[in-house]
This record gives sequence, C-alpha cells and structure tokens, in this order.
Amino acid sequence: MNAFIKGISYYFPEKILTNELLINDFPEWTVEKVAEKIGIKQRHIVSADETALDLAEKAANLFFEGHDVDRASINFILLCTQSPDYLLPTSACILQDRLGLPTTCGALDFNLGCSGFVYGLSLAKGLIAGNIAKNVLLITSETYSKYLHPKDKGNRTIFGDAAAVTLISTEGTAEILNFSLGTDGSGYNNLIVRSGALRMPEKANKIEWDESGNPVSDDYLYMNGTEIFNFTLESVPLLVENVLKKNNLSKEKIDLFVFHQANKHMLHFLRRKIKIEENKFYYCMENFGNTVSSTIPIALKEAEKEGKLNGNILLAGFGVGYSWGGCVIKICDGN
Repeated sequence: MNAFIKGISYYFPEKILTNELLINDFPEWTVEKVAEKIGIKQRHIVSADETALDLAEKAANLFFEGHDVDRASINFILLCTQSPDYLLPTSACILQDRLGLPTTCGALDFNLGCSGFVYGLSLAKGLIAGNIAKNVLLITSETYSKYLHPKDKGNRTIFGDAAAVTLISTEGTAEILNFSLGTDGSGYNNLIVRSGALRMPEKANKIEWDESGNPVSDDYLYMNGTEIFNFTLESVPLLVENVLKKNNLSKEKIDLFVFHQANKHMLHFLRRKIKIEENKFYYCMENFGNTVSSTIPIALKEAEKEGKLNGNILLAGFGVGYSWGGCVIKICDGN
C-alpha cells in the first residue's frame, strides 16, 4: 500500500529572539554578521513553562483546525523529540489524551534530531505498508533553547524552537517514495547534552570556555562545529547519491532539494559540493532558525505557499547521532 503526505501545519512559540536582541548579550557581534554568516534574522524561543509537548499539542490543534481531517480517523501518533517532558511516560501517550484522539490509536516517541522527520516518514510509511495504520500523525517538536547556556553565542544564533505536524495517509498530495538511511554512532560525542539522563543524572555544575569564548559544560548542549561540518560534507553528498539510486532518478529529474536547514554557510557549501542549481535548492531559515527535526516540514509548507512544490522533491536530514536520512516525495498531479 502506498503512503502519501496529506497535509502539514506548524506552530512557533510567541517569544521572538531577533538578532538585534541577541547582540545585546554579545556586543562583539553585529546584526549584519549574524545574518550573513548564519542566514538567520530571528528565531522563536519557548517560555520557561512551555515544553515540546505543549508545542506539539498546539501544532496538532492548528492542523485539525486547518484541514478536513476527523480526529477519530487517526490510527497512530509518532512524536519525534529530544526534549521530552518526562523520562517516562511517553509524551505521545499524553498527547493522545490531550488531543482527544481515540484510545485505539497507537503512540510512541522516538529520539532523533535533524534526521528525525525523514526517519518519521519511513516509520509512517512502514505502518501503512504493513496495514497497521491508515492515518499516521507525525509530529516533530523541539525546544533546544532549554539546552543552551545564555553565553553560548554560537548555538544561540542558530537554534529556534518549533513543532510541526504532518499527516501521512493512504492518499494525499505527495507520494512518499524510497529511502536511504544511515548511522555512525562513533560521532555521538560531537553533539551532546551529557547530564540529566541516567548515565550522568546529576548536574556537573562546571563550565569551561573554548578558544572562541563559548561555554563548554556537561549541563548544556555541546556542539563541535568543525567535526559536525566535516561529517556533513562527507555524508550528505553520498546520501543524495544513494537516494537518487534508490529511486532510479538522476539529479536532473529532481525539481526541488529540501535539506535540513542547519545554517546558511553549511547549506551553501553542500549545494556547491553536490552541484545543485541554486533555483532548485530551497532555503527556509531566515525567520525561524534551525528548528532541528521540524526544519524540513516547515520548509515544505513554506515552499507549498510559494508554489514551488512540483514533480520530484528530494529530502535530506542529517545531524546529531550521527544520523542521516533521505527520500524522494512525488507531488501528485491534480493536487
């Protein structure tokens, strides 16, 4: 049985952190420097009492308000998050109750970052192909801002908070074709929050400072930017090549490339390395920032608004884990 994307909605928290506000904390930077280097002018940030589960609920309610979909028809919730409300229970179970979905609905969380949307599509397609579900609600929701030290100018310029909801069904506007997925766990140390889980349950309460003046602590998000950049340049071109092979397509047959919106510098480098025409490469981070697992569905929704979703769309997610995944979706004629 084929699987299709039937609709997408997203939600951003109300608080907006502009570059003008951000440089108040980092006077050595300028608004222009942040915008030019990172490609981001503003990002949305959750309030202290707002969580990824709250964002997921609001995004899902917006989805049901904007689409002709009966809540009773949902057979499964897949919630991708690395910032759950609790170690247990599963946030997706709580979300089922909050959304008033039937108790016959399956629900699970999965912990992935920037590749999470593509992995979620693969899981949803599997549920449909196995005749386990007909309507799968894939929700990506992240609040990385809660993991960032206030003095971490590198990461605070990049990350924003958001949630996106994608309905995968037996019919829809975009057919989900074949996948290429990959993992290299040897790089786990290069993007990590060490404390807070069971390996290191207690806070370290210790901070050091790197050569760029950024804080390094087990209690906050640590990202080795150089290693992440090198990993991306090695893995993503091969990922694109493998996705094309899996779908028996040439690069010329792809009408739009939608990558995880990491940052402007990285995406420019990847586009040139893979030799993708600029008019076929979609950028969507200026007003949202890097929203981790939600960047691709947000980009797809924005591209749809701009009338840019036609033909074959290649999706590619990559990041923390290390983890990467790609697929092609084919826009259905007449939709």
